[in-house]
Amino acid sequence: MAGFGFELVTVGLDALGAQGCREFMQAAKPTHPMLLDTHHVLAAKFGVINIPQAIWIDEDGMIVRPAEAAPAPPQPVAPPPPQAPAGAMPPRFMEMMGEAMKIPRATGEYHAALRDWIINGKRSAYALSPDEVLRRSRPRSAEVAHGHAHFELACALEIDGHHDRAVVHFRAAHALVPDSWTFRRQAWSLEVVGDGPLRRFWQGPHPDRPEDWPYAGDWLSDVRKVGAENYSEPWQP
Repeated sequence: MAGFGFELVTVGLDALGAQGCREFMQAAKPTHPMLLDTHHVLAAKFGVINIPQAIWIDEDGMIVRPAEAAPAPPQPVAPPPPQAPAGAMPPRFMEMMGEAMKIPRATGEYHAALRDWIINGKRSAYALSPDEVLRRSRPRSAEVAHGHAHFELACALEIDGHHDRAVVHFRAAHALVPDSWTFRRQAWSLEVVGDGPLRRFWQGPHPDRPEDWPYAGDWLSDVRKVGAENYSEPWQP
C-alpha cells in the first residue's frame, strides 16, 4: 500500500543462508527488502515459532502486534487444488500437501486488519496496547532459553560442517522448546532424504531407510498427531 509510509521486510530463517533461500527469493521477485537469518535471531528476539509469522512495528519502533500467523494475501480467484499426475510425486508429498490444505488460515480477516492498521496507525483497533502486547508475547523461561542456546549452537555447528554434532543439539532444542515448529522444520530440512530438488521438503524418514532418520518426529506424523487445525495458533483480532 503505497503512500502510507508502510514498509514490508521479510526474513528467511535458514541455517543454510542464501543456499537454502535463494531459489525462493528469486521466485518471489520481491520489491521489498528480504533478509537472511542463519541463526534464527528473529525467532529468539520476537518469539517466532512457525512460518509464516509477522510482527507489526509502528513508526516509533514499538511492537503493536507480537509474532502471529500471517497468511499470504487473499487471491482474487482461488487457485485450484494442486494436482499431480499419478507417479509424478512420491505419495508422502501428496499426503503432506493434503495435511497442509487442512491448516486453517484467517486470510481475509488478517489482511483486512493489516490494511486498517496501515491506514489508521495508532487509531486502529488492531494496534494493541503495550500491556496486551506483553500478554500475548511468549515468556522466556529458563528451559526455553536453554533450548534456544542449544538451537543456536546447532546452527553454528551446521554452518561449520559438523552435521552429526549439530543433530545432538537440535534434538535438545526440540525437547526444550516443543511448541517451536520453526526449530523442528529447520532440523528436518537439513536431512538429505532421497534425490532431486524436493529433498529438503521431505522432512521425514525415507521409507526404505527409516533407521537413518535421527529425530523422534517428522512433519507429516507430527501434524497428524496434533491435528492440522492446531498447527498454528488461531488469529486473534
